[in-house]
Amino acid sequence: MTTARQLGQAGLQGWRAKVADSVAAPVARRAPIEEEQVRALIGGLFFGLSVMYVVKTLRAAVGR
Repeated sequence: MTTARQLGQAGLQGWRAKVADSVAAPVARRAPIEEEQVRALIGGLFFGLSVMYVVKTLRAAVGR
């Protein structure tokens, strides 16, 4: 079974992983969460944005 953390990590590919790597440590020092959790949250955010883009594109295609 896939956990939320694994799903978030899957969203980190290429430049998105580099962004998460550079942001995770400073955020983890200031917030009461671990670096891996920050990375998973960022990956989840990128994954969600990708899904929204695909849905929006499909709606536009169907609407034409």
